[in-house]
Amino acid sequence: MRLDLFLKATRLIKRRTLAKEVCDAGCAQLNGRPAKAGDAVKPGDRLVLDLAQRRIEARVLALPPKQPGKGDMAEFVEILQVVDKRGE
Repeated sequence: MRLDLFLKATRLIKRRTLAKEVCDAGCAQLNGRPAKAGDAVKPGDRLVLDLAQRRIEARVLALPPKQPGKGDMAEFVEILQVVDKRGE
């Protein structure tokens, strides 16, 4: 599954176009390397999203179907750390 689709499906980022912009801006890392929107995501991968107001580190547990339910995010991604950057 493409990274931008994964971010949208798991609701880490609300819209696919925004997920693509985050990747194009160099704010996404996949397994410690800069990620592109089209990079393939697999279970066990580690994601780091360096967004404007927070930094999210997560581990991919499984690949979701196209549109999982709102409460199903915990089945597909494990949030390792969230750092709020507003207090800096």
